[in-house]
Amino acid sequence: MKRLVPLHGRAARFVLLALLSCAPVEAQFIARWQERVTQTQAEQPHWVTPLVTVTPRLEQEFRFDVLRQEMSTGHQLVNLGAGKGLELIPSSRLEIIIAAPPAYLLHHNPEIKDGFGDETFLLKYRVLSANEEHGSYILTLFLAGSIPTGSYRNGSVAAVVTPMIAAGKGFRRFSVQSTLGVSLPVDSVSRLGHPVAWNTAFQYHVQRFLWPELEVNSTFFEGGLNDGKKQTFLTPGLVIGRFPLHNRLALTLGVGMQIAATHFHTFDHNLVLSARLPF
Repeated sequence: MKRLVPLHGRAARFVLLALLSCAPVEAQFIARWQERVTQTQAEQPHWVTPLVTVTPRLEQEFRFDVLRQEMSTGHQLVNLGAGKGLELIPSSRLEIIIAAPPAYLLHHNPEIKDGFGDETFLLKYRVLSANEEHGSYILTLFLAGSIPTGSYRNGSVAAVVTPMIAAGKGFRRFSVQSTLGVSLPVDSVSRLGHPVAWNTAFQYHVQRFLWPELEVNSTFFEGGLNDGKKQTFLTPGLVIGRFPLHNRLALTLGVGMQIAATHFHTFDHNLVLSARLPF
């Protein structure tokens, strides 16, 4: 009977490297990708993403939102997807969000056809950040865009590019995240104008999984059909998570209600439901 001789030192390292080199290329690529994501997220605060305000944090997840808006006409509009989708971190300071698939709009109005909305994307570049142990702050630049692919007039009449700046600061269990951006349509400017959106989320981390919040979502219309008008919504909500599922995979859920706080508003109320799978 042959005796197995244990390997030590260089021989053991050689065998280990040989085994690793035999692993599928895809597995090695995914492992390196996830290691980079882990390191990137360790360098920023660990807040959860608000319901409406886009977080300045870099996140990797699949997200699906459902919106139910009460229109001023008395009808309801249900938005399936709400422009959310796949969020990836391809490098240490970048994140890309792709609406996959585009939102689908259900009009409870017989005069308007249901259909898909515009294809949208968002690119984030994190300028600076520090986790909770080193100051708990973050500053990020955004570049959002939409392509007029909507069916049956369920989207914009022109492509729109939206540069934004986003920042956040934490104070123990309390955090503030805010974004400011202006929409720049490539056509039909006289109709669309250059609306300025300013969103701010105030969150409090009650327990491990509970994040109650209040958001202020404002739009200031410059030019276009609503020139000079502004609308503001107050959005109380609750985000719960991240519940661990398997390895890096987790589950986060959220619910909130946008309530019109100004005389002019494009809808009265908006129920926001959100589900995310961070990975």
